[in-house]
Amino acid sequence: MSSNVDLNIRPGFDGLVSEIANYVSSYKIESDLALDTARNCLIDTIGCGLLALQFPACTKMLGPIVKDTKVPFGVRVPGTNYELDPVKGAFDIGCTIRWLDYNDTWLAAEWGHPSDNLGAILSVCDYVSQRNIVDGKESLTMRTVLESMIMAHEIQGVLALENSFNKVGLDHVILVKVASTAVATKLLGGSLDQIKDAVSQAWLDGQSLRTYRHAPNAGSRKSWAAGDATSRAVRLAMITMSGEMGYPGVLSAPVWGFEDVSFNGEKLSLPQPFETYVMENILFKISFPAEFHAQTAVEAAVKLHESIKDKIDDIKSIEITTHESAIRIISKVGELNNPADRDHCLQYMVAIGLLKGNLMAEDYEDDVAKDPRIDALREKMVINEDKRYSKEYLEADKRSIANRIQIHFNDGTSSNEVEVEYPIGHKRRREEGIPVLEKKFKDNLDITFDDEGSELVCAEPTQGIFQPTGTPLSSFIGKSSLGIWQIGIRDYYNEDAGILNDWSLEICAELPLSVNGNELFGGITLYPNPSTGIFNLEINSFESSNVSINIFDLKGKLINEFMSNEKYNKGYHKVKFNADDLPSGLYFYSIKTNNWVKTKKMMLVK
Repeated sequence: MSSNVDLNIRPGFDGLVSEIANYVSSYKIESDLALDTARNCLIDTIGCGLLALQFPACTKMLGPIVKDTKVPFGVRVPGTNYELDPVKGAFDIGCTIRWLDYNDTWLAAEWGHPSDNLGAILSVCDYVSQRNIVDGKESLTMRTVLESMIMAHEIQGVLALENSFNKVGLDHVILVKVASTAVATKLLGGSLDQIKDAVSQAWLDGQSLRTYRHAPNAGSRKSWAAGDATSRAVRLAMITMSGEMGYPGVLSAPVWGFEDVSFNGEKLSLPQPFETYVMENILFKISFPAEFHAQTAVEAAVKLHESIKDKIDDIKSIEITTHESAIRIISKVGELNNPADRDHCLQYMVAIGLLKGNLMAEDYEDDVAKDPRIDALREKMVINEDKRYSKEYLEADKRSIANRIQIHFNDGTSSNEVEVEYPIGHKRRREEGIPVLEKKFKDNLDITFDDEGSELVCAEPTQGIFQPTGTPLSSFIGKSSLGIWQIGIRDYYNEDAGILNDWSLEICAELPLSVNGNELFGGITLYPNPSTGIFNLEINSFESSNVSINIFDLKGKLINEFMSNEKYNKGYHKVKFNADDLPSGLYFYSIKTNNWVKTKKMMLVK
């Protein structure tokens, strides 16, 4: 045979591709711990996605690619009015849930965030369920969502145990794409062979570089990388379901395969079978929106805050002892250029914890970062590695994420050395962490779906003799009345006589802002929102009233009494509110009249 020809014998599928497909196709989820943890992971991830909607840098990424495109039975993006095709839906969901770097994580040879896969899972589940209903079939159940999460977590997490993609310059979202492609194909009704074909397509793709996660190029792409990966996964799954072929030797093919091209010629390893291990051991970010290697460092800084807050100017040095992965990923000096740069800087996060006794997503924004005390503290920080920390970080029965901090002062004294080895979201602190996680979810719901604050306007009680076929309700309400009515019946029961002597009917109306597009009593418009400083407020009143307008922060603290009991006549009124003296962020404005209260959100972006 001539030596200048290829032997064209098509191989069977690579073993790893087959293992992934077999697992997704046939494995039965029976672990109650995995299912319960998946439920917690789901609510936490949705909550983080909702919180991200308060940041314009995130919301500008959302919506149809072509403005005003309408998609029948489109995928819903939580917290928005968008209804999108499954591919863009996966991008938007994946983008929101990862934007703030505040939900679950997995730390091994490769790092990552398995909840990223929910971009694909929620999108495809919504799409399939809506199509099923149209076709007269049953929608998918939440059990399907949880099982898909467990499988996606497992594929990503087990492959991350020994395979370090970051060491060859690839971003961990490659594993999101692979895992999401597998489960999305299954959810779309794919067979074992189709799942193999789709997974091979995911490995065949070009892969994201880690450039956007590291100095000096750290940037916001890291916040939408998950959306990018999950949307591509859904696209590949749908292409495969149309009948597109797979590529059996995608990993192992000499010269042309993934291992030779993108993994330095090394073989991908599968250290243990796919079961439910990863979901059972997943790490939650509960306390702080901080890159996970810094979670314990920030907790230690917060613990030190109270004892050193009055001695900031007297600090000589700050000694931070950490593990190798933290040093490699988030330890940096020099100018921090944007929020994405700051939330991956160990020194910045520790400085905020020391100064404020807390760390919030807003602390990465420019208006906070300009505080000169932050960089002054960063310059005093010394970073050391503890070999034990680095070793126990990788041990399967520990997987610690340890940090300790000690502060030294100019007078020669030092603070206590504060060590935190396991963050609250770690399995070893799971019992302590879950109540905090649930509160975090509820807080995120409250921020996004705020109480409108309408007060009930109650009529005088109407009394009468009880009649089973009594006076129709319209007699009390009136034909022209609009809104939601609450009816309470109070009885006057004579226990001695055992008879109902009398009754009263209380009618309360919750007044609407509009009916059929027509403004009614108390109509409110605020624009632009978000604003760079000047807000315009329009009030439409159908009767004269005293009006008060107050501005509150997210914690309910009164920031500004803009107007107090000013007399407004019937009709339209326009006022301007200057917020130049407030920092960028989310606020609530509350308008109170003689008869109602309305509270809504306002966003200031300078």
